[in-house]
Amino acid sequence: MTDGTSDAKAAAQGPWSVAITGASGLIGAALSARLTSAGHTVRPLVRDRARARSGAIYWSPEHGELDAAALEGVDAVVHLAGESVAGGRWTAARKARILDSRTAGTGLLARTLARLSKPPRVLVSASAVGYYGDTGEREVDERAPRGEGFLAEVCEAWEGAAQPARDAGIRVVHPRLGVVLAARGGALERLVPLFRAGLGGRLGDGRQGFPWVALDDVLGALEHALRDESLSGAVNVVAPAHTSNADLTRTLAAVLSRPAIVPVPGFALRLALGAMADEALLHGQFVRPRVLEEHGFPFAQPELAAALRHLLRR
Repeated sequence: MTDGTSDAKAAAQGPWSVAITGASGLIGAALSARLTSAGHTVRPLVRDRARARSGAIYWSPEHGELDAAALEGVDAVVHLAGESVAGGRWTAARKARILDSRTAGTGLLARTLARLSKPPRVLVSASAVGYYGDTGEREVDERAPRGEGFLAEVCEAWEGAAQPARDAGIRVVHPRLGVVLAARGGALERLVPLFRAGLGGRLGDGRQGFPWVALDDVLGALEHALRDESLSGAVNVVAPAHTSNADLTRTLAAVLSRPAIVPVPGFALRLALGAMADEALLHGQFVRPRVLEEHGFPFAQPELAAALRHLLRR
């Protein structure tokens, strides 16, 4: 006979049934493959009713629709869906879409999970280090207050939308993601061709923080959040190395054996991209992953140069 604690620990180790929003994105696709290969069952949330077969679950945040019955009994939910912040100028309409795509989806999911007769043990609901605003030269961790700016406001509202799940007793973890570096897709897909053409350079003065993280460590951190029942609240998912935009420029150029002598002036970025240039490119964060470090998380790629060589096969 086992006690309740032992039963909970055994269940937390899996195999799990995991529902994932954003399952076709960079992180979601990789996480789905990783969980499936480990013997877990992945149930993607999809917006096409015709695709909501063979384990997929229908939802439409725009219309407030979610198949609650299909979520009954899932062990965990990973919520990654949200419109990209890096797709161009932040018009008023686009800012509204960025915010609504996060708060509407998170709120719908959290309210639905809270009403289930057999709710999941954990909701891992993504956020971002944009929560801290522009930190200047200061290093921040999860204890820091919300910063200033549009992205900080979005992240606060995004995390707050999960409150119904917390109120229902579901463990909620908010991985505050840094800039994800991957072999295909993400930031490197845009940067590497420029650097290979000799057009790479720092953005502005290059002193702004660049809180990067390798995709492998994102996946590991998400699995850790699913498994570790002592983990809840905000968790910074960034590499432990203290890195600036200038450090990234210098290191990527060295790994590719290319010059990086074409800095992009701040005024040019502002002319091209408006307010987005400041918050997404010219401002930055120096972020410490304090919670992961205190939980003994083993980073696979803690150093930028080694991570870039690994990802770019150099």
